[in-house]
Amino acid sequence: MPASEAQAFYEREASGRFLPTAFTRGPWDADAQHAGPPAALLGLAVEQRPGGRPDLRVARITYEIMRPVPLRPLTATTRVLREGRSVELVEVGLTPDGGEDVMRATALLIKTAADSVPQVSQGPQVPGPETAPAKAFFPVPWEQGYHTAMDVRFAAGSFLEPGPATAWMRMRIPLVAGEETTPLSRVLTAADSGNGVSAELDYHRYVFINPDLTVNLMRHPEGEWVCLDARTVVDGTGIGLAESGLHDEKGPLGRSTQSLYVTARG
Repeated sequence: MPASEAQAFYEREASGRFLPTAFTRGPWDADAQHAGPPAALLGLAVEQRPGGRPDLRVARITYEIMRPVPLRPLTATTRVLREGRSVELVEVGLTPDGGEDVMRATALLIKTAADSVPQVSQGPQVPGPETAPAKAFFPVPWEQGYHTAMDVRFAAGSFLEPGPATAWMRMRIPLVAGEETTPLSRVLTAADSGNGVSAELDYHRYVFINPDLTVNLMRHPEGEWVCLDARTVVDGTGIGLAESGLHDEKGPLGRSTQSLYVTARG
């Protein structure tokens, strides 16, 4: 099946390259991907790194988004920066054919052992997805894209209302065709949307771009739904911050933050 017809965000070639489908397309540029799917792709590269230990789990992953990710074949590369008994630091990069890295990430992995310490956690803190209505995405000028690949339901706010929002998100399709989607991929595909769901300014008049994304996780999610309980603040100098509490139906699982470049359109 051609990549443009695949019911997934990406197809993996035998060579290891990833072919993006139309479902990766973001809402602003017909030639660029939403940052969520490539963020998940880099997270998958961390999980599938050669020699990766099963007792290590991603606790924090920080992305630098150098430039828009094009709808072109991509290659993910990994490099272990630090390898210890309890902690590992991994660097990953995403490169289109014939180009330079468009995204890089550094992942911190920490050793886990079931029932090794007392658990201290909270139960559900936000209304669940079963009570949250589906609300319209803001207008997008193409039929297929990230906006159609994600099921989004709002417990508070909406894409079309400025201010804080609580949005449940679920992938309608796998990250990679023919492969099981990992819990980490579900979080990372959604986490970059915090800025969009909690926008404080009119997107017709202002641009608010996140050149980075940091996700901290105390555990992996359970189930298909990931919730972003998101807030955005903007300074008059043109720098903003979007912060999201990350939840699943069991309760809180981490946080994500995005630095914002904010400016008037035109």
